[in-house]
Amino acid sequence: MASRTVRTPFGDWWWTVDRAILAAIFGLMLGGIILSLAASPPVAARLGLDPFHFVNRHIVFLLPTLVVLLVTSFLPPRYLRRVALVVFLVSLFLVAMTPFFGAEIKGARRWLVIAGINIQPSEFLKPAFVVLIAWLFAESTRRPEMPANTVALTLLLTVAALLVLQPDFGQTMLIALVWGALFFMAGMRLIWVGGLAGVAGLGLVGAYFTVPHVTQRIQRFMDRGSGGDSFNIDLALESFARGGWFGRGPGEGTVKRLLPESHTDFVFAVGAEEFGIVLCLALLALFAFIVIRTLRYAMASEEPFIRFAASGLAILFGLQSAINMAVNLHLMPAKGMTLPFVSYGGSSMISLAYGMGMLLALTRDRPQAEYLAKRDLGLAGSPA
Repeated sequence: MASRTVRTPFGDWWWTVDRAILAAIFGLMLGGIILSLAASPPVAARLGLDPFHFVNRHIVFLLPTLVVLLVTSFLPPRYLRRVALVVFLVSLFLVAMTPFFGAEIKGARRWLVIAGINIQPSEFLKPAFVVLIAWLFAESTRRPEMPANTVALTLLLTVAALLVLQPDFGQTMLIALVWGALFFMAGMRLIWVGGLAGVAGLGLVGAYFTVPHVTQRIQRFMDRGSGGDSFNIDLALESFARGGWFGRGPGEGTVKRLLPESHTDFVFAVGAEEFGIVLCLALLALFAFIVIRTLRYAMASEEPFIRFAASGLAILFGLQSAINMAVNLHLMPAKGMTLPFVSYGGSSMISLAYGMGMLLALTRDRPQAEYLAKRDLGLAGSPA
């Protein structure tokens, strides 16, 4: 057990990290294991694999996920920025290579095979991009003469262009929304925010008329009887109706046997059928708790970088969660986005661990951390 009187790196971390947020993240991971047990065996059986193939891989992915989460949460803000820059540059290069060397899946090239491992570079790009943009906006508030906003806009356009080439409009929309939120928080005028929203709207209209699979998804969302394939969403909605408040019981779900992506994009629907709306509300409460608690901490911080970075990471996490759940409930067109720490997917879980590790590092109790450092140097008096 970490002691307050004996200073160690782990002790400093334990007494300064937000243990409530950490517990909520662990709760989501536990929910992911339970729902993986519920949703993935039928998928494995359809593919001719061992029934627990995806369950075992999900648990194996949790090991590097925990390492990345905890190691990143130890880093001070100045190191977070440096690591984010490296991760961003490497991810940006890999995203640029994906349209040329990635495997085509459902009309898009989003995955690279590196050393026999499937990696989705855009997943790692997102949290690093958010931290870099927060850094730029923080610098713009300190030194208005710096072209930080211009650089931030250039990075947004570069990332958006590379993602559209894949094409991956879901990730593009997510990154643009977080960028816009930070842009607004940095004190920019509403007319600029409105103008950027208008450009984004024009981009969506352009995608609707030029990209066939975007057209089909929007048409299926607007009218399920339009002739498009609405099989997945019909089954997802049926699972909510069958599950009711308390579900049909673990292993008693039937919709998962037909849903092709029951362990990834539609794991929320599988949970609704077997464990009921109560479980869905519990997951929603965990997501909301992490986001709201982080935003409260960020708004109380006097350090611009911590305020922007923590807010951006919380918004990124909350939006991705909301998009996945909204797709399952047919509240928006399908996006192919995972439910954080719950859906199966190695790239998703490890990249989320990196993002949430940075969030935990940014929300650590800095006055207490500074006191512990000064105490070792004999500069601190008795704590109040």
